[in-house]
Amino acid sequence: MMIAASTFDLHIDRRGSNCAKWDKMEAIYGVPVSDGIAMWVADMDFRPPPCVQAAVEAMAAHGVYGYFGDERTNSDAIRWWMQERHGWEVTPEAIFTTHGLVNGTALCVDAYSKPGDSVVLMTPVYHAFARVIKAAGRDVVECRLAQEDDRYVLDIPGWDAQMTGKETMLILCSPHNPGGRVWTRDELRQIADFCVRHDLILVSDEIHHDLVMPGYKHTVMANAAPEIVDRLVMMTATTKTFNIAGAHVGNVIIPDEKLRAPFRARMNALGISPNAFGMEMSTAAYSKEGAAWVDALTTYLDGNRKLFDDAINAVPGLRSMPLEATYLAWVDFSGTGMEPRDFIARVEKQAKIAVNHGASFGAGGDSFLRFNLATQRSVVAEAAERLKRAFADLQ
Repeated sequence: MMIAASTFDLHIDRRGSNCAKWDKMEAIYGVPVSDGIAMWVADMDFRPPPCVQAAVEAMAAHGVYGYFGDERTNSDAIRWWMQERHGWEVTPEAIFTTHGLVNGTALCVDAYSKPGDSVVLMTPVYHAFARVIKAAGRDVVECRLAQEDDRYVLDIPGWDAQMTGKETMLILCSPHNPGGRVWTRDELRQIADFCVRHDLILVSDEIHHDLVMPGYKHTVMANAAPEIVDRLVMMTATTKTFNIAGAHVGNVIIPDEKLRAPFRARMNALGISPNAFGMEMSTAAYSKEGAAWVDALTTYLDGNRKLFDDAINAVPGLRSMPLEATYLAWVDFSGTGMEPRDFIARVEKQAKIAVNHGASFGAGGDSFLRFNLATQRSVVAEAAERLKRAFADLQ
């Protein structure tokens, strides 16, 4: 099945649709909805593949929205996708359905640590991790990533020196958000060894694992280090891949039975059960039609990345970190010599673009802003032109 690039060029006006990304940017960032560009929340401005839309329409046509029942079809779809796309064999009993992966992360923190424990993050990293850790009464240990040749790399010796014995868990973002790294098999093994050495549960959030740029290959942690299965929790989802984040559905996959028990107990205690719409959409998405759509999507996103990076890297003082995966550009403004409040003002007030502030991603993020490139190419081009004008005095 061929998916044309015009599928993603179609402009869809999301303003006024109760869309967080567009309808909340003025209240949060002061960027006017009328002529601003929303490049902050990590969802896409594209419709999902037709197979997903058809599943929703079939539910609407039926007209009865009761409790979701048999999960076997969804489980089979998950297992097929993981084997077909990632070479990873998953058993049905290993799969838990959560209300998205932020919920999955919170459940892991609840199940595998206690108040006062410390949880390790490799920063800068997705901001929701720290939020749920702190809200649960745990401490965050920020292990900063090092930078080499404009990309993030591990600093295992430095992280070893930080450990105090209070740490009980490490949450890995793979591929990395916001830096866009696809961790190599060797790097993943180093992280696994670090967790063994410090007796940490390893929660591997791989929500972006299908959104990998041409020329790169994602390796699931379960395949990179199968020997740590007794301490490994894997998290994947259809929500980022197919732009159905509002469905709030996620896969927490726990290969080891002993490790499943506390997670299952927390889900039962909190009365968590699946959302019928999310289950039907996910089952439809994990299919051959969905796969063809994802292949076309990543090609399109790669084109957006090239356009954006060429424009940004031509502005003295600005540097877009090479994007290996995700659709999130991580732009370093440190070369401008400006304070964050000053370059943020230029982006938000002059260019009228709403973006995520780097400081929210933890240690190492202060000089950065995160731009969401998962929108029509014409919008990416317009954003790039606005940024060039906003920093014209540097050129």
